[in-house]
Amino acid sequence: MLNQNSFFKVLIVLFMVLMSGLYALPNLYGEDNAVQISGSRNATVTAALETRITAALAEQNIPIKAVEFANDQLLIRLPDSDSQLKGRDFLDRELGSDYVVAMNLAPDTPEWLESLGGTPMKLGLDLRGGVHFLMEVDMNEAIGKSLEDAESDFRTALREEKLRYRSVNVRDGFVDIQFRDEETLDKAEFFLKNRNRDLTYQQMDDLVLRARFSEQKLAEIRDYAVKQNITIIRNRVNQLGVAEPVVQKQGAERIVVQLPGIQDTAQAKEILNATATLEFRMVDQDNDVRDALDGRVPPGSQLLFEGERPVLLDKRVVVTGNHIIDANSGVDEYGLPQVSISLDSEGGTKMSRNTRENVGKPMATVFIEYKATGERDANDKLIFERHEEVINVATIRGQFASNFQITGLDSPKEARDLSLLLRAGALIAPIQIVEERTVGPSLGQENIDLGMQAIVWGLALVMVFMLVYYKAFGLVADIALAVNLIMIVGIMSMIPGATLTLPGMAGIVLTVGMAVDANVLIFERIREEIRDGRSPQQAIHQGYDSAFSTILDANITTFIAGLILFAVGTGPIKGFSITLMIGIATSMFTAILVTRVIVNAVWGGRRVNKLAI
Repeated sequence: MLNQNSFFKVLIVLFMVLMSGLYALPNLYGEDNAVQISGSRNATVTAALETRITAALAEQNIPIKAVEFANDQLLIRLPDSDSQLKGRDFLDRELGSDYVVAMNLAPDTPEWLESLGGTPMKLGLDLRGGVHFLMEVDMNEAIGKSLEDAESDFRTALREEKLRYRSVNVRDGFVDIQFRDEETLDKAEFFLKNRNRDLTYQQMDDLVLRARFSEQKLAEIRDYAVKQNITIIRNRVNQLGVAEPVVQKQGAERIVVQLPGIQDTAQAKEILNATATLEFRMVDQDNDVRDALDGRVPPGSQLLFEGERPVLLDKRVVVTGNHIIDANSGVDEYGLPQVSISLDSEGGTKMSRNTRENVGKPMATVFIEYKATGERDANDKLIFERHEEVINVATIRGQFASNFQITGLDSPKEARDLSLLLRAGALIAPIQIVEERTVGPSLGQENIDLGMQAIVWGLALVMVFMLVYYKAFGLVADIALAVNLIMIVGIMSMIPGATLTLPGMAGIVLTVGMAVDANVLIFERIREEIRDGRSPQQAIHQGYDSAFSTILDANITTFIAGLILFAVGTGPIKGFSITLMIGIATSMFTAILVTRVIVNAVWGGRRVNKLAI
């Protein structure tokens, strides 16, 4: 008999529908307003902190819905947004700078569903909001860093050229090179002018050659600092797994970061706000650290601390964090936390040369952070303070190059955080979050409601039309449409990083029309076969088989258009293309396979005199 379902086909349909329904289910439970607390490098979240915070919030009459402690973070669920704002402000004051306190929206998904990997669909800034950061780049530090690079380059170049100098120092916006005699000064000026044309040179008193960047070079440094920081921030956002982020320049020195549908705002704030990198330097063994503690620090050295222990370092940097291309946390052979570092070719060459020349000598790993002081200078720019800390001193046992390990870390969490920062990139200049807010729907709740109404009314009208025009077969198409919508929501919830935006909702509305279009082609072909004298069973069989190629061609061309939009588009365009492509795939599945299984189950495998179509 024609039109009989195979067991395998029915199994596929049931499996896909049940799985889609299961993973669409978390969207029915909603979300809780929450405050999330994470520790910094110098503090960790513990059970004792949980008890302290719970008691403190109770004293302030701030109601708590639930408190969860997991993954070194504390999540406090609150009953409403007012309690969330009060709780965030109070805890920010109470905990100080040792902890990161941020507002969050925590899914209220049941534990049994979470254990199966069920999570609600992520919504974009235009639907549910998200986190908005305005970040400011410290241009003075960017220029100062370039001057330090120039200072190091001068030392190396003059030494290689055998031009002896007394000192090379970075001062307020320029580099001063002092020589022993006028002849050497003239030779050095001629040599450096031809070697580096981005700087201007001027002879000063006391045999000093002063070098400063040209205005064109200064503009390039500022522009490069912002562009490079934007690239690195995008890398950091990608490490957080945020879909459709907005990272763009605002003005000359600021960067806007919007993170739609983010689930871990505390981590986002910590990672984006951190301006951290590493420097590898040799330990100064030619001078006494006790003299440095008494204030007599040699000109080419710097006094830092490893915990409480003083360490005297050579100012010359072997390799900076700019050369790090990968960093992964793990444990060493003794089970202690470590970070495995991979350098680029230039950094590997520098490290190889240094370790070859200094076997048996100690080398230090310096962790550097820039933190805002909260004060501003005369130009109303944030003032940053550089914090340097030695996290490891190890003796060079042999020559190594691009791959090595950092040990001496306090905890696995510190190793994970450090590897994430280094893997995401070292910022060219320090940045500071000058404005942070959790934003609501940018298009307004009214527009969101209208978008939902468009989906509901569009679906309802199409269903009514199909039911009236195609009768019983129209009911089958209506069931397939409902299944299609559930599958879209379920797949969007399953895909990591997929975010539903308002244009994405437009894509769903469009998908509803495309899904029913496939059924119209099939049903009209069945009607033609019946008019040509075919039996009902033959008409059904021929209708599905004949319409398949037409449906496939139409959907493939539309899918290719969606793929192009996804590849070249940004933001809302990507949101539209994602739902469009998912909708095309699910509509073909429901219109061809799901309806065929239902039709075969109702009319197939038996004698039928007339079809209600």
